[in-house]
Amino acid sequence: MKAAVLYQPKTPFVIEDVAIGKPGPREVLVRVAAVGVCHSDLHFVDGILPFPLPAVLGHEAAGIVEQVGSEVRTVKPGDHVISCLSAYCGHCDHCLTGRLSLCVSPETRRGEEDEPRLRAPGGKPMTQYMNLSGFAEQMLIHEHALVAIRHDMPLDRAALIGCGVMTGVGAVMHTAKVQPGETVAVIGCGGIGLSAINGAALAGAGRIIAIDRLSGKLEMARTFGATDVIDASSADVVAAVRELTGGGVHHALEAIGLKQTVEQAFSMLRRGGTATVIGIVPPGVEIGIKGFELLEEKRLQGSRMGSNRFPVDMPRLVDFYMSGKLKLDEMISRRLPLERINEAFDDLRRGAVARSVLMLDH
Repeated sequence: MKAAVLYQPKTPFVIEDVAIGKPGPREVLVRVAAVGVCHSDLHFVDGILPFPLPAVLGHEAAGIVEQVGSEVRTVKPGDHVISCLSAYCGHCDHCLTGRLSLCVSPETRRGEEDEPRLRAPGGKPMTQYMNLSGFAEQMLIHEHALVAIRHDMPLDRAALIGCGVMTGVGAVMHTAKVQPGETVAVIGCGGIGLSAINGAALAGAGRIIAIDRLSGKLEMARTFGATDVIDASSADVVAAVRELTGGGVHHALEAIGLKQTVEQAFSMLRRGGTATVIGIVPPGVEIGIKGFELLEEKRLQGSRMGSNRFPVDMPRLVDFYMSGKLKLDEMISRRLPLERINEAFDDLRRGAVARSVLMLDH
């Protein structure tokens, strides 16, 4: 199959043929239709986060089931599906207590003694990225790494739900548990931040404050439900939020992954408020908060993939889109063929897009 292979950090992807295996008993072969270019991938491309290379990256994908293993019960050939990097086993402590996104069971992956799912040109085994490796014509994945959706959902928009939208909306609804009428600030208006803004609107937040340094993204934030915007390039963000809300917000969501913005999120809370970190903070970075403020019952917490229960959540998000409540059309800045993947990552580095989607023409 054709795939985009990364051989070294900070180098271009190479489009070439990669060998893919046959489905095992619990595995599904998916023909990829569309895959989003997510900022999480950029961390690996630029070497901020390590990963064994060469590799096929990509984790925000949607497609059509081609083959299923003998024990697969959740999908069948012809089903339209969304993949998810938080594959779950279904029977560990995390899964049995409803925290599927925290599952770390190795059984959704092939073992070292098993035939690899992917082989690089020349036959060398490849480590599968996030259980998925979506920058390719096909994915071979565990059945608990995808969910079937309705056939009238456009697959290019469905792909966005697989990571960015699920992460942003889930962080609001599941991790932060935003209640109707509460005030929300979102720092960073990329794909995940815009999804968090949309999620806050869906949750009935009374005031939604979008914060970014780019005017174009702030305008987009209004489209997604922001009631107020703050240009971080020309304002004291914390002071501006406190002034707008009369003392601070109930919820601050950080969607960038920087030390400064995480600390700002905590500082802009009112008493009893919660700061939720959605962005990926690089390894080794320490966050500083004023310990005395913990006496005001302020909380700082992380969110992994929106604390999702994706087999339930993603079909519901599809229904939200189909009923006009979830904004996905507005999020797609560009649709590109797989061969232009390096161009899509250049756009991402410049902050020029909310989301680029790679379309695989079969």
